Amino acid sequence: MQNIRKFIRNSKGATAIEYGLIAALIAVAAIAAMQGLGNNLSSTFNTVSTKLK
Repeated sequence: MQNIRKFIRNSKGATAIEYGLIAALIAVAAIAAMQGLGNNLSSTFNTVSTKLK
């Protein structure tokens, strides 16, 4: 019974899961931001290339 009580009181696993979720959310936000920036950069380079021709 004491082992069950220790397991219920132990919050290290929950904290690790929370940190994992936060890291995943940051990764998704970074990927989305980089894709948007990449599209804008591609458009800019295509415009410059077209004007140089």
